[in-house]
Amino acid sequence: MTDLYFEYGETELAHLRKNDKKLGAAIDRMGMIRRKINPDPFASLVESIVGQQISNKAAATVCGKLNDLCKMDAYRLHALPLEEIQLCGMSMRKAEYIKNVAEATVNKTIDFDSFPNKSDEAIIQELSSIKGVGVWTAEMILIFSLMRPNVVSYGDLAIRRGMMSLYGLKELPKEKFTRYAKRYAPYGSIASLYLWEMSH
Repeated sequence: MTDLYFEYGETELAHLRKNDKKLGAAIDRMGMIRRKINPDPFASLVESIVGQQISNKAAATVCGKLNDLCKMDAYRLHALPLEEIQLCGMSMRKAEYIKNVAEATVNKTIDFDSFPNKSDEAIIQELSSIKGVGVWTAEMILIFSLMRPNVVSYGDLAIRRGMMSLYGLKELPKEKFTRYAKRYAPYGSIASLYLWEMSH
């Protein structure tokens, strides 16, 4: 399978440069950032739950085993016993969360096919109603699966760190965060790609 990346170009970058000089300078310094996306929101959600609080390398191993087991198909995953999901290398709690997502997909509690016609807020609400899926996870799906252009996640520590580093801040109250995020609109997700890079 060929890798897909978050798509953006000069239009978005020109807007960000114009609205935020510091971010503009960082963009010029860093060039284009390639971040992989997964256009399958179900698989993306499962991978996101697997990846919570573990290293990328460990997550990739677990997702590989899970993929061998069920090809990241909701119906196959739903049919698996919890123990078998857990044996891919995750806690029982994570296995339950993943099973919840598969169940919600099979029962159409979540209808991924309808996402293209829904607002970011509606999708966040729908996803975070499932046990084990929080707002942050839903926001990551918006960016890295649905390629929504304007997501800046306050719940993401690295984004906040990147912002503090960019503007030389010691602390970042939510009001200030929101003010910066408004500057990036309607291309907050592209700003997020740069903030992540700056957080290292």
